[in-house]
Amino acid sequence: MTTGYYGNLPRDLADIPAGALPLSPLSPGAAPVETLEDGALDELFMLAPPGTDERAFALAHGLRALKPGAPFTILAPKDRGGSRLAKELKGFGIDFSETSRHHHRICTGTRPETLEGLEAAIARGSMRFDEKLGLWTQPGIFSWNRTDPGSAALLEVLPPLSGRGADFGSGLGILAARVLTSKEVTQLDLYDIDRRAVEASRRNVEDPRATAHWADIRMGTLPTGLDFVVMNPPFHDAGNENRTLGQTFIRRAGGALRKGGVLWLTANRHLPYEAPLRDVFSRVEPRGEIAGFKLIEARK
Repeated sequence: MTTGYYGNLPRDLADIPAGALPLSPLSPGAAPVETLEDGALDELFMLAPPGTDERAFALAHGLRALKPGAPFTILAPKDRGGSRLAKELKGFGIDFSETSRHHHRICTGTRPETLEGLEAAIARGSMRFDEKLGLWTQPGIFSWNRTDPGSAALLEVLPPLSGRGADFGSGLGILAARVLTSKEVTQLDLYDIDRRAVEASRRNVEDPRATAHWADIRMGTLPTGLDFVVMNPPFHDAGNENRTLGQTFIRRAGGALRKGGVLWLTANRHLPYEAPLRDVFSRVEPRGEIAGFKLIEARK
C-alpha cells in the first residue's frame, strides 16, 4: 500500500502512517507529485498550498495519482486557502465531508472514478515562460511573477565577483545570472529548498559554470573554501515570520567561505542580522539601503 503526503501537515490533524511517500516540492528528495502515474497512490494526505494556481496544480495531480475509491484527507488553514477548498474540490466532481479544527478546513472522502477539470487546473500551475520577467517560472516559487525588490536592490550594488562561489536561496536565478556576467567567476553553485525553483533556475541560468542543487541550506553538507556567497535569505516559514532562518543562512555562509571570502546580503531593514554577522565575520560593512532593504558586505 502506497500512501502519499504533500506538505508539512499538522500531526494533530492528520495521522500519516510511517513510511508514507513525501511529495512536496519543499522537501528535498521527495517524489514530484506530477511524475506519479495515474492511480499510483492508495491514500493521500495533503496540506493544500496557499496560492490559488499552485493549489489547483497540487490538488489536480494529487487526485489524479490517487486510485479510484481510495481515501484522501486534504486540509488548509482557513485564511490560507481553506475557505475556498470545498468549492475547489467540488469543481473536480468530488463528494466529501468537511470539518473545521484548529483554524483549518479539513476535507475527507474517496476519489471518484472520473475527475473533472484536471487539465485546466494543471495548466494553471505549470512551469511557464513569463514574457514580462524574461524567465521560466511556476506558481508557488518565491516571487514567481514579479522581480523581488530585495534581489533587485542587491543587484544595484553587487560588484563583479571572482573565483568559486554560491547563491544561497537562489530562487529563479536572478542573482546567479548577474554573478555569472563576470568572467572571473570560475564556479557557481545554486541552492534552493524549492524543487520548482531549482528546475526553473536550470532553464534561466544556462552557463556551464553553474550547478543548481535541490537542498535545505539549514542542514546537510555544503562546499567549503568558497571565495564568495550571495544571498537574499528567506524570513518566512509556513507563512509566519521566522528571523532565525536568515541567521542560519549567515552562519552557514560563514562556514562555507574561506578566510577573506566575502558575503553579499540583502535583507529587510527590520531584520536583526548585524549581531550574527559580527559573530561570524571579521568585517561587516553596510553598502546602502534601497526601497527598505539593507545591503551588506561581510568579510570573513
